[in-house]
Amino acid sequence: MHPTRPSAARHWNDSPPATRPRRPLQIAPGGASRLLRCGQGDRCRECGNRIEWYYRSDRQPVRLHPHELPAARVPAACRWHVSSGVAHPAGDGSDWCRLPHAAVCPTRTAPLAPGLAELRRSLAVNSRRLIDTGTFTPPAPADNPAPSPAACRPARPIVQLLYVRYLAARPVENLQCVAQTRHRHRCTSPLLTPGGPAGSWVLVPATTTAGQLALPADVMAVYSLSGLSYTEQLRWRAQRCPQHAATPTAADLAVADWEPFDPLRHHAHIHTRLPGRARRPGPAGHPSTKGRP
Repeated sequence: MHPTRPSAARHWNDSPPATRPRRPLQIAPGGASRLLRCGQGDRCRECGNRIEWYYRSDRQPVRLHPHELPAARVPAACRWHVSSGVAHPAGDGSDWCRLPHAAVCPTRTAPLAPGLAELRRSLAVNSRRLIDTGTFTPPAPADNPAPSPAACRPARPIVQLLYVRYLAARPVENLQCVAQTRHRHRCTSPLLTPGGPAGSWVLVPATTTAGQLALPADVMAVYSLSGLSYTEQLRWRAQRCPQHAATPTAADLAVADWEPFDPLRHHAHIHTRLPGRARRPGPAGHPSTKGRP
């Protein structure tokens, strides 16, 4: 006598198996570790609150609020949804939606709906708590009356590597490796290592893309890495320190701080003078043009 085996779709006691829903994620584009793409956790550099980075369908990163909100509280123009690891600027027809962090960032002063205004106030209270405990330090105001030579460097420089121009999220000296260490923390090593190969500031024509109007500025300052080797430029684009560049299987814990540069969308970050070049006073007390680029 042979025992009756249960069906493959059920357990031995004829109970249905519990199946977990699959998460339809995608492989991160350009990721060195080929990780599944999902929301990369980070903190806003302006207010210190938590955010999540996602890629849009055009490969552009976007910062979203880490929690879903009822769609009735969010205006239709601010509704986002995430599908297959990609963020889309529209609602998906459900009762819940995502929200861009820029809409509720406490540093912004744009008027909001009553429901979102309450969320902005709670984020502002959290920012104050982070500042009081020393966890977060707000960035210095841009309108400094007496800037130092280091402060003359743009906060978001334009970097050229592999014949493509990118807008960096922070100064070149502050770009940090995005790889994961053995202790499962983000690497604290900078990209610009002391004594290592570095780029140079140059003035290049402020060109536009096809079909766009000409820009009022003739030239702009660009941190060029074109003089470095091809391997070194790949390391910069992957945003990895020399140690983690040699271990491509290490995971990425953050999104790279590169954004494709658009001269019309990012015209506020165009600088017509090289950083660190101070004007010399002339004989009559007026700034002299000597030493200018």
